[in-house]
Amino acid sequence: MTHRHETAGATQIGTQVLARPAREMDNAGLGPLIQRVGAFEIRIAATRKEIGKARRLRFKTFYEEGGAVATLRERLSRREYCPFDALCDHIVVVDTQAVGASGRRKRKVIATCRLLRGEIARLHGGFCTQNEFDLDGLLALHGDKRIVEIGRACVAQAYRRTKGVELLWRGVWAYIAHHRIDMMIGCASFPGREASAHAGLLSFLHHAAPAPAALCVAPVAGRRADFVLQPMREIEQRRALAALPPLIKAYLRLGATFGDGAVVDHQFATVDVFTLLTVETMRERFQRFDPARMLESSAVQ
Repeated sequence: MTHRHETAGATQIGTQVLARPAREMDNAGLGPLIQRVGAFEIRIAATRKEIGKARRLRFKTFYEEGGAVATLRERLSRREYCPFDALCDHIVVVDTQAVGASGRRKRKVIATCRLLRGEIARLHGGFCTQNEFDLDGLLALHGDKRIVEIGRACVAQAYRRTKGVELLWRGVWAYIAHHRIDMMIGCASFPGREASAHAGLLSFLHHAAPAPAALCVAPVAGRRADFVLQPMREIEQRRALAALPPLIKAYLRLGATFGDGAVVDHQFATVDVFTLLTVETMRERFQRFDPARMLESSAVQ
């Protein structure tokens, strides 16, 4: 399969790029406007205001709808903050015809995720994922690969079963193609702080989609969650597949593999698994995959 980038109705803005002091950007030719589809725009956030809107959506998704614990600053500003934000490119989907509480139309960020490329991570202490999973072996063996970390992905509730998810993943795919990415990594999550509550599903992932030895990643020392690994013969595979969180199920359809074990993120009230997708595998499956199911009522952290 070759990369498909829908160009009908797309509008590119030459070499305009994000101005961010943390690093030099090299998105020339990609954005900030990636594509326009009807009333929607897929963008790389080019201003602090746009990033602020993305953080507001993250706050609503992770704190108001989920069980994450907000800091005082986050509660007061109603925005979710992370130190890694300054190193990342933030993809946003904007509804240019959204109707506000006053009944007037206004631009609204309805989906977002952030992407951190390996060459930037190396200059600034590594990936966010390394707070939970030991990537040293993977990075040592595959240092020649172009790696991107996806994180903080979320879609406004009213758009999760419509255009929001599909357009977000169009933006991710355009970004991956533009930067010639080889591998995408991140964490996908189960709800709650008890890994044992998901022992059957975690065991299913362990047996059904383990990362190859050369790509396998395990939790950092002291972070491994406690659960009993069940043998595959004791797992009802069809039921387990149906019960997986939508994001993890979608990653499986795209050919993702998963690291060894899991980590409890107490701040976000999630049980996290390391997720890895090679772009070669994604190319083979993306055309058959319905992106609109990718983040259905779920989020990558």
